Amino acid sequence: MALERLQNILSHAGVASRRHAAELIEAGRVTVDGLVVKEAGARFDPGSVKVAVDGSPVVREERKRTIVLYKPAGVLSTMSDPFGGATVAELVRGVSERVVPVGRLDKDSEGLLLLSNDGDLTLKLTHPRYEHEKTYIVEAAGRWSDEKLSILRGSVEMPDGYKTRPVPVKIVKGPERNVTTLEFRLREGRKRQIRYMCSAAHLVVLTLKRVAVGSFVLPADLKPGEWRDLSGEELDGLLQ
Repeated sequence: MALERLQNILSHAGVASRRHAAELIEAGRVTVDGLVVKEAGARFDPGSVKVAVDGSPVVREERKRTIVLYKPAGVLSTMSDPFGGATVAELVRGVSERVVPVGRLDKDSEGLLLLSNDGDLTLKLTHPRYEHEKTYIVEAAGRWSDEKLSILRGSVEMPDGYKTRPVPVKIVKGPERNVTTLEFRLREGRKRQIRYMCSAAHLVVLTLKRVAVGSFVLPADLKPGEWRDLSGEELDGLLQ
């Protein structure tokens, strides 16, 4: 828990300069959790107290924060679930900022999931017009033939009638015992698109893992359920 001087809390929220904030406090115009505080140097946890000036709540602007999570299979890419299912919110409880998933990753899929409170970054990574490429590694079961690779690379009609664009797909490993490991590079990212693509080729998805968004690769040191903050350099790379 990081404690801040009351005058700094007001200053960081854009209420006033630190000097003017100190004057407001000493004049008895500032309350913390409903009680008047006249010491500018009094320290509080800004995330757990309610500060007001002349009765008006002080809204503290959150610092922008983006994290990368290795989402395990079986966990929903949402912050809540009315049916009580496991969500990524339970995995990032140590994050005080109100981050939300950037895009989605199906419950049965695993791998790289970004969470952020940066609206501009979220828009640029999710809006179709930016076409950020996402890379997936898929283990698919079924008898293999070159014809199936052609089907996977071509357009596939989704349940709603939408026809996907051709997708770069290559064999990473196999086939071995009727299991082939494939790499998909998607720019559209329709819901469950890869699973429908595999179904069209009479293949069954065994595992599906997102390993990259653009040039940003899932950190090798992250295990399922673990997360870390992105560096400034990584954020810059994401937006290129």
